Amino acid sequence: MTEETLFEFPCPFPIKAMGKSDVELDLIVIDIVRRHAPEITADSVNSRPSKDGNFMAITVIIEANSKQQLDAIYQDLTDHPHVLMAL
Repeated sequence: MTEETLFEFPCPFPIKAMGKSDVELDLIVIDIVRRHAPEITADSVNSRPSKDGNFMAITVIIEANSKQQLDAIYQDLTDHPHVLMAL
């Protein structure tokens, strides 16, 4: 049985994670995503602080190969205590 998905794999896919600015969130997010998509480079990562500087948004663009890969990345991100939200 194949799982329904709106994506045609492989495809570029942005992974977004948000958390407090007082931790090295970019390193945490990169480490988690790299476990599932080892090909990411520094050019694949973009970080942006919130208006007041209390929070940080990290976007990592990967070459997604399957829905299972994306599900695993999101699960690992949301399981981490410093990641408040993953989109």
